[in-house]
Amino acid sequence: MGDTSSIKDSPSLEISSPGAITIKPLHPTFGAEIIGVDFSVPISEAIFRQLHAAIAKYGVVVFRATVLNDESHIAFAKQFGELDDVTPYTAAGRKHRLKYNELFDVSNVDMDGSILDPDTPRGQANRGNGLFHVDSSFNPRRAGYSLLLAHELPPSGMGGHTGFADTRTAFENLPEDLKEELVSKDYIACHSIHHSRKLAAPEFFADVDPERYPMGRHRLVQRHEASGRMNLYIAAHLHHIEGLEPEKSKALINRLLTDAEQPSNTIEILWKTVGDLVIWDNTCTMHRAVGGPFLRKYRRDMRRATVHDSSSQAWGLNEHTDIRQGMP
Repeated sequence: MGDTSSIKDSPSLEISSPGAITIKPLHPTFGAEIIGVDFSVPISEAIFRQLHAAIAKYGVVVFRATVLNDESHIAFAKQFGELDDVTPYTAAGRKHRLKYNELFDVSNVDMDGSILDPDTPRGQANRGNGLFHVDSSFNPRRAGYSLLLAHELPPSGMGGHTGFADTRTAFENLPEDLKEELVSKDYIACHSIHHSRKLAAPEFFADVDPERYPMGRHRLVQRHEASGRMNLYIAAHLHHIEGLEPEKSKALINRLLTDAEQPSNTIEILWKTVGDLVIWDNTCTMHRAVGGPFLRKYRRDMRRATVHDSSSQAWGLNEHTDIRQGMP
């Protein structure tokens, strides 16, 4: 179902088929807004196939002003596959504000409905979301698709948008000798949520040793099965690369992340209204939360459904176990 053609050659407005969805590219290499989907009724198989193909091509897609609620959000997400849940986080001591365990609470809203204090343990942990990452690469089975829905937004100009990075194009733009090294060496990368949290809030997590916890092991370079293109599977969770000396491992990780995060490979999506929905493929893009003055002033209620990856690389080089990592 994947489209391996370059988006650079796409028209500015693409109609999937007569009477169906319209696709508006947002960037020369990835990202699109999809127009014409009626979320007030269940999504038909024909429309879903078009959406699936668009995500394979563009990596991240935006829908404006949907009428989805918690129940229809979950139902739509289940069309993409088996859903992840918040169990690892509640088991670690985090209280879950939402009714459904299938929805991850990525808001700045506390249990009592007040604005979350950024200096609390949860607020400090949330700082890791500001680094470019993929969802659940630190678990044995990684995330495939993420579906993030806006329930309440801060006023315009107060921040809170979401950044995305195109890791397929990032790989394609690497120097040929580096690409050849990455492919021939077939490096294994180890991902840790404790590493990314410590990276983002080093003082608060000074006593946390990521090596004391299990890590997700995944190949650094992979073929993205839905599109056929090669991809850098990287993230701020990336703790080390197996078989390399620590300094060389760190240098290579930093090099790849820096290249992927260049402006030519990134976009920032602004949330305009309640009901806006963004879907991304974690196996070919990274994302990050962009902060702003809203953090201490306005509520931003965002809820994410996360679909387990179903590709042949979903489990990486990990045991098939339900033991997952979470933090309070």
